[in-house]
Amino acid sequence: MDLSNIQPAVGSVKHNTRIGRGPGSGKGGTSTRGHKGAKSRSGYSRKIGFEGGQMPLQRRLPKWGFKNINRKEYKAINLALIAELAQAKNLTNIGLEELRAAGFVRRNQLVKILANGALNTALTIEAHAFSAAAQAAIEAAGGSVSKIEQ
Repeated sequence: MDLSNIQPAVGSVKHNTRIGRGPGSGKGGTSTRGHKGAKSRSGYSRKIGFEGGQMPLQRRLPKWGFKNINRKEYKAINLALIAELAQAKNLTNIGLEELRAAGFVRRNQLVKILANGALNTALTIEAHAFSAAAQAAIEAAGGSVSKIEQ
């Protein structure tokens, strides 16, 4: 045995069917596309949601809801998380840089502080928005709040 008589394993090589090469091939004539209709034509591509001429689902269902284009999406951070961060890193001022460094906030996210959890140390917290309960809890613990303008 040498390189001149090496062959691939039986069944491992399959040749593509040659379509549209005359009637003797068995795949000539209509070239496996059937007779007439859009799918038999060149350049056909089905539109998304097309249901064969039936009224599509997205047109049968009524319009619903409303998207406010001026909506501001905030990343919610609880007081429990802030207290944990302040204790772990021994911080008294917590702003966006500290939250980003800890991996809680991405670069352009707006931050809102919520009142879930207890705060027992006086902290100066800087964020875009505060819930009323969170602001009261921070000030009750002896801390202060500063809002960042967007």
